[in-house]
Amino acid sequence: MPRRSSGISLQQLQSFIEVAAEGSISAAADLLYISQPTMSAAMKDLEARVGRALLVRSARGVTLTTEGVEFLGYARQVVEQVALLEQRYLGRPPSRRLLGVSTQHYSFAVDAFVRMVRASGAAEYEFSLRETRTWDIIEDVRTLRSEVGILYRNDFNRNVIDKLLRDSGLSFHALFFAEPHIFVSRKNPLASRDRVGLEDLAGLPRLTFDQGANNSFYFAEEILSTLSSAQEIRVSDRATIFNLMIGLDGYTISTGIISDDLDPEIVAVPLDVDERIEIGWIGHSAIPLTDQANRYLEEVRAVVAGFGVPLLD
Repeated sequence: MPRRSSGISLQQLQSFIEVAAEGSISAAADLLYISQPTMSAAMKDLEARVGRALLVRSARGVTLTTEGVEFLGYARQVVEQVALLEQRYLGRPPSRRLLGVSTQHYSFAVDAFVRMVRASGAAEYEFSLRETRTWDIIEDVRTLRSEVGILYRNDFNRNVIDKLLRDSGLSFHALFFAEPHIFVSRKNPLASRDRVGLEDLAGLPRLTFDQGANNSFYFAEEILSTLSSAQEIRVSDRATIFNLMIGLDGYTISTGIISDDLDPEIVAVPLDVDERIEIGWIGHSAIPLTDQANRYLEEVRAVVAGFGVPLLD
């Protein structure tokens, strides 16, 4: 690597953020209306100035090195703060809002996202919300495709999840503990029960979210994943799992927090088991959250508190 030189420009930071987001120097160059050779030279100059390799280049595009991931977090902070300064003291219009969130399939996470977007008041924004697999959530946050991830842990998966987070430079921040519930259709005979036990679920299809190539019990979104079920269906999205609850009288196990506005045909019934579900958010251990990420987490807390669930932080 060339010897470190002094000075990093704001334009270089903005260009680096676009390159990381697009995974391509040429695509980022197109977005910023500059030539590909100019963008490529700017990235090489940036790496020379910081004295570190930030990008791995290949025929398929670019990916971030470990140091590139960390650098991206700080670059985003600087660009956001400059935008706030210009807005306050130079009368510039509010900057384009940016945030990526990856989450397990929780309606409260979607509800909070909706509230955040509505409350942002931004004329321009670029938000992303990915309901995805446990492993992919961790990868999204590790590579800064998303700034925040929402997932659960319990006594069964805690050691595995925590080790994976440590190895990825991430940390888990608990939000609340939830009592396990089953989600079922309003037409399901169990929907009117005050509580149900595991014996009540015999003969009903168990619905779980598919974890793909990383389909380990430790990455399952549902507790009690090691218990056998005579009828089991794996699905990839929340809309499908709700359709199967209605069409097949299936059930899934989750937090019990469900939005009537988003999912009016589904109800939650407490499950009588000796388990707790700890829900939290994950982020980079060494990189502070942006203001927009903090606003999203405040909306998550507000949604959860609205269901009468005590918050942990």
